[in-house]
Parts: sequence; C-alpha cells; structure tokens
Amino acid sequence: MRLLLIFGGIALLVLATIVVPCLLEAGEVSPVSGYTLLSPIRSGNLTVFPVVATKSYDTGEFLTLDEGLRSGEVVVSEYGQIQGLIRRRPGTGPYRPVRDAQVNQLVLVNNSKRPLLLLAGEIVAGGKQDRVIAKDRIVPAESDPIDLGVFCVEPGRWVAAGGNYNFSGAAGASANNLLSPTVRSKAMVAKDQQQVWDSVRRSQKAVTETVEVTAATPSVSTSVAELNSTTSYARVMGNKEVQKQVDSIAVPVERNYESVIHQLRDKNAVGVVVAVNGEIVWADLFASTQLLQKYWPKLVRSYATEAVVTRAKGGEVSIKEAQKFLDDLQGRHQTADTEPGVYRQTEITGDGFKVFELTSLLPKTGFVVHVAKMAD
Repeated sequence: MRLLLIFGGIALLVLATIVVPCLLEAGEVSPVSGYTLLSPIRSGNLTVFPVVATKSYDTGEFLTLDEGLRSGEVVVSEYGQIQGLIRRRPGTGPYRPVRDAQVNQLVLVNNSKRPLLLLAGEIVAGGKQDRVIAKDRIVPAESDPIDLGVFCVEPGRWVAAGGNYNFSGAAGASANNLLSPTVRSKAMVAKDQQQVWDSVRRSQKAVTETVEVTAATPSVSTSVAELNSTTSYARVMGNKEVQKQVDSIAVPVERNYESVIHQLRDKNAVGVVVAVNGEIVWADLFASTQLLQKYWPKLVRSYATEAVVTRAKGGEVSIKEAQKFLDDLQGRHQTADTEPGVYRQTEITGDGFKVFELTSLLPKTGFVVHVAKMAD
C-alpha cells in the first residue's frame, strides 16, 4: 500500500509538471529557453509580447547610464576635455589623453561606487556631435577613464555647442534616448559608421514624411522645416510632432505593459518580443524585472519609432511564431569580447538572426544581464 502511494505521488507530480504550464495565460514555459510568452499587446502596427522567465537575478547594484549622468557620477566627454571632471582617488596621477577629439571615440569615467551598465543604442547628446553607444558593456565601479567606442548619429556638426564638450543622456534633448531597432542593429552588427549614418538619414526622412502627411497646419509645416534643418537624430526624435506620432503608439503599450509587470512582478517579467507590421524584428531580455523597468520607457519609444517609420502593412504575428523566435538563441557561429573579471559579450550568428548576450563577470554575479536578438 505504501509503495502504491509513493508511485501515485510521483505520478501526480509528473502530471503537475505537464499540466501547470498549460494554465498560463498564453503559451507554455519553454524547455528550450525557459521563457514564457504572454498574450500580445497591440497598438497600431506595433505588437509587443511580454516575456516571463523561470529565474531572476539580483541586479540592484547596476547603475544605468541615465542614472549616472543625472547624478553626475558618470562623466562622458571628448578626448582632451576630461581633466577637472574626474574625482581622482588618492595616489593616482592626472589623466592625460593621448588624442584629440575623434568621431568614434569618447572618454567615460564612472565615479560611482556601483558598476555601470551600458546598452548598445543608448544616445549621449552633446559634445562636438551626438553619439550612440556601440555595444553592451559593463564599466566597473570607480573606474579609470575608459575609451568608449561609439558611433556618430549627427553627421552635420563637429563643434561643441556653446563650448560645452560634455554629454548628457538624450533625455536632455529628446524623450527618445535609444535608437530604433533598425538603426541600433547597424551599430551592433555592421559596426560601420557610414552604415549608421545612412540608416539615421533613412529614419529621419521617413519620420519627416510621416509628419508631412498628418495634417496641413502651420505647426506641422514649422515642424517639417525644423526636421529638414537638422542632422541630429536626438533633435528629430525630440520634435513635438514626431513625439505625437511616437506617443500615439508608445503610450498605450507602455501603460498596458506596466500593468503586466505590476501583476507579474513575482513571476519575473523580464523582457519583450517585438513585431512591426506582422514581422518579428527584435527581442530584449534582462536578468530581472527591476532592470527591465528601468529601461522600459526608452525601450517602448524605440519600438514605437520603428513602427512610425515602417509604413507597409502586414498581418498579425502569432504567439507561436514569437515563441519560436525567442527559443532559437543558439546559432552556428559565436565570437566573444571579454574584459576579464568585468564582462563578456557574445555575438551569436544564426540562420536569419543575430543574438548579443552580455554576461557579468563581476564578483557574486556570473549571470547574463541582457540579451538582444534581432532578425536579419
């Protein structure tokens, strides 16, 4: 009898593991990726699938670029202009840059006692040109000045406005401080300045044309003139008429997803799969709900910008298609960029996609902090 009860208990446990995932709102816990996709949130031609993970990590120590720039603990500047801005530790000499200002290089100092997380596609506005972070990386706490690899997203300017060589988060010039997926992918995959510039120009042109066809009013005409007079991605996205277009798509998604995150805080809502006009284009996944919440406002506006500049209409993406895209994170080729004891960024190439995986190697971590997947 006891043996029968034991086998009966085992059978119930097995049955539970099969049945419980099926009770989720949408989809099942994938044995491949460990992620669950929930019912999609749709706004216009943008579709966002919330992602829930089976495991979460403590990311409270990580500082974001926005937080660091606002507090003044993170300083970004052109080469040759960083002196006097660094709170040097006792026993260290002055920082002496070896080059003048260059398009694809900046200096960053993290004076915070927390490690700094940087995401590819984040804009820093100011200096001689607006720049964008070229890759995901982690900067240790109280770091020495580092050579920050960037791409220019403002090809028409090479002079410090008002003599200010320092940079701010793009929020200082625009509510959108993360590149749209199409432009972001050029920085991450192509790693080519000309391709980034070409993508920025195409995006600006598409945004301007979208604003032009909305209404023939004086305010719209003024906005179009302003858009045609600048080469700054940040200023284009900060234009009032452009913001209206982006808000019309972003705000409903942002509100709905924040509600989902609130409801699923204990179930580890960690990211999204993104589709525009019936085609899956991107996925962002984080190590914790806390980290996702910090980036969510800029992420959703980035996705909405992609929807604004993509006009062709398509069908709706199913949750099955989105789950398949999310599960396929293993490719046929990998390369890794590592800073020992700090981070490792792995680039994975698969059939029709790229994955960029940032792993923290700092003490008491060793987990993947951010994953970005893009469709080729």
